[in-house]
Amino acid sequence: MKLATWNIERLKHKSKLVEIADTIKAINPDILILTETDCQIKPDYRYCFSTPKTVNIAPSLYKETENRVSIYTNYELIRQYETYDEYTALCVELETERGHLIVYGTIIGFFGNRHRNFTDDLSKQVADIERLSTNQNLCVAGDFNISFADNYYFTQSGRETLNETFEKTGIEILTRNRPECIDHIAISKKVIGNSTLEIKEWNYNKRLSDHKGIWVDVRNFDMEQI
Repeated sequence: MKLATWNIERLKHKSKLVEIADTIKAINPDILILTETDCQIKPDYRYCFSTPKTVNIAPSLYKETENRVSIYTNYELIRQYETYDEYTALCVELETERGHLIVYGTIIGFFGNRHRNFTDDLSKQVADIERLSTNQNLCVAGDFNISFADNYYFTQSGRETLNETFEKTGIEILTRNRPECIDHIAISKKVIGNSTLEIKEWNYNKRLSDHKGIWVDVRNFDMEQI
């Protein structure tokens, strides 16, 4: 199962729309979480789940086509869960070949980690994560606005809170060792089991967005771990 996430910077590089679309198509993840996204990007999946258009809450800041989070997949939907903020976090439970998986796509602090809304977002998302991970398999993915491997972009309190939360809930940040990486994929440890992980990034030169994208391929799944 391959999962990928990418903040596409509100499609500020619209002139490269075809290249952005081709990049996503070439990666071909089973579950794709796009953040700071735009419906002009149309990945070829059976299902698309999206947060509402941000123009509804800030018409002077956003274009009609923008929203904060979209999840694309060919997996069947089991149910959708309520989150603390329907515009910023999106949560769906999917039927995968590895069983039910709850996918929580998010931006933690949509104005960055120095803005006051980051702390508020973080505390409320921690509550969501703790609630949703109880006796369930959870994947949290998107723009965390925190790097874990270096001093690229982080707050100490934000990093500590996320580390403590994921440790408490039995979730592993698979992308934590990637330098200059603030978009992450974290999954319940019992889902990973003894699987082999392959992790890769793209958009290193930031031509298509100001964020690198990242994907994780979880292979050789051990059913006894569930």
